Amino acid sequence: MDFDTVPRRNRLVATITLALTLAACSGQGSQQQDTQSMKPAPANQTEPAKKGKPVVYQVFTRLFGNTNTNNVPWGTREENGVGKFSDFTDTALTGIKELGTTHIWYTGVPHHAIVADYTEYGISLDDPDVIKGRAGSPYAVKDYYNVNPDLADDPANRLAEFEALIERTHEHGMKVIIDIVPNHVARQYESLSAPEGVSDFGANDNTTVEYARDNNFYYVVGESFRVPEPKDNYQVLGGHPHPLADGKFDETPAKWTGNGARAAQPDQNDWYETVKVNYGVKPDGSYDFPTLPDDYAQKGVEAHAEFWRDKSLPDSWYKFRDIAFYWLDKGVDGFRYDMAEMVPVEFWSFLNSAIKMRNPDAFLLAEVYQPHLYRAYLNKGKMDYLYDKVEFYDTLKTIMQGSGKVSDLVAIQEAHGKIAPSMLHFLENHDEQRIASPDFAGDAEKGKPALVVSALISRSPTMLYFGQDVGEDGSEETGFGDPTRTTIFDYAGVPAHQRWMNDGKFDGGQLSDKERALRAFYIEVMQISASHPAMNGEFASLHASSLNNDSEYSEQQMAFVRYTGDSRLLVVTNFASQTRKLTLTVPEQLASELGLNSGTPFDALLSSDVSATVGESGQTITLELGPLESAVYEF
Repeated sequence: MDFDTVPRRNRLVATITLALTLAACSGQGSQQQDTQSMKPAPANQTEPAKKGKPVVYQVFTRLFGNTNTNNVPWGTREENGVGKFSDFTDTALTGIKELGTTHIWYTGVPHHAIVADYTEYGISLDDPDVIKGRAGSPYAVKDYYNVNPDLADDPANRLAEFEALIERTHEHGMKVIIDIVPNHVARQYESLSAPEGVSDFGANDNTTVEYARDNNFYYVVGESFRVPEPKDNYQVLGGHPHPLADGKFDETPAKWTGNGARAAQPDQNDWYETVKVNYGVKPDGSYDFPTLPDDYAQKGVEAHAEFWRDKSLPDSWYKFRDIAFYWLDKGVDGFRYDMAEMVPVEFWSFLNSAIKMRNPDAFLLAEVYQPHLYRAYLNKGKMDYLYDKVEFYDTLKTIMQGSGKVSDLVAIQEAHGKIAPSMLHFLENHDEQRIASPDFAGDAEKGKPALVVSALISRSPTMLYFGQDVGEDGSEETGFGDPTRTTIFDYAGVPAHQRWMNDGKFDGGQLSDKERALRAFYIEVMQISASHPAMNGEFASLHASSLNNDSEYSEQQMAFVRYTGDSRLLVVTNFASQTRKLTLTVPEQLASELGLNSGTPFDALLSSDVSATVGESGQTITLELGPLESAVYEF
């Protein structure tokens, strides 16, 4: 989610003397769920046994294939170019797959409000006064039943072009995720492609009242919408002329704004380009729908689906269920839910159980930023995964910047307990600063130890953002919002990524030696994450036990073991910019459980010529790591 005016958001052999002896169906407006089958369909029995864990590759779709390097601030589509679905060629998809990718999250696919003129295709003009940037925010969806016309070679054939991309992605052994944004839609929502009998959001609302259960929106009765007063010299489209850029937008009565602002004239820092969707939450915060009993946190999706089957529910619930079913039927394999915490957990129980009844393997990832809500949205809301942003990512970022402590990160990981495998890890996404940006770490190399920790510490999925693997720094001033984050609002080229793209060859032909080496490192780490069986095993930290020995091990190093059955990994990483001579202390009970003995050499899975030695007792391991260096050993 990013609506703020300034967006927030080598296989080498090494000697290691270790030995382990352990050898529901669509129907808009329907007031009950489909009941033809309350049991999940059988999983695909032809898929190989799972070894590693999911790797999500987030790509900002309109930027990925763009070869134009102009980057004119507030530049038009013609000036700055735009990527297309067709840019995801077999070669491009192979390059994405190299990173261990199991799921591609194609960000910005649903048709959202944009400034470009597509009236010749029957698409109404959007008003730039309620659009952020020239290309528009992907989180102000205008038509949930079609895709962004900017992404198609032939806008009239845009849906078929995306369906072809879904098929190509599947042919390369990866699954497809797209966004669903249930909390809000574009102010000018208008679906040209909705199935017969499906009405637009708000089309049947009673606009004479602030709230009604089956209204899709909330209303400021008796007042018309007014465009926010500009701040800090802000000008729509950077001051470039446009026939509709007149400081006005016709909306009577005014609707509540997407972030819940109730004024007819929202603030410029509000999500003014969107309107809040009503899920039966009254203005006083009370619920106009049945609440979910607490014991449903321990029940499966079948029980959840059965609970909602005969309930009368707000219209917006059914609208979004039908949208999800529409995309599942087109081959989409899952969804990333924007700002899920702003929608009641009961709705997620309803929607996700319905999705899982139709596709039990659907991948459901949600953006939830309040840690006290994590368990509710996982257990009651039936999410598969949540962003581990506020705790894990934020702490890891401070460690990369030199101010944080590894002990805090270990504590967070261990405190998550049973939900740890459901907390998706990342270092970059469209909301966050690029690692190489000056405001974050200033150097992509500083992300290397963090990648090792983030990707290998847990059974949770890992997410990469396109360009991260080649050190993109987000330094371009392209229009709406400030640099450090790659723009999601304007047309742009992404320079480091474009060097890997190499005019559509996708072979890294223009990368510097440093960028090429960084990508090779990412590939190695992510292949371990995606394919090594220890990734689905247990985690044991060696951090606290190693802090108090006489070596240079400190809060700038992290060591842990991942193990399952007869598969073992030792992971050691150095966040410091200096070489460190380390002794790892293995607690006696863990050493005994792992059967640690001296005398047997093993392989380094991560490119390294670092050798490690186990002491005679099996309770110490010594090694030396260079600046920002990591070692991963297979036991």
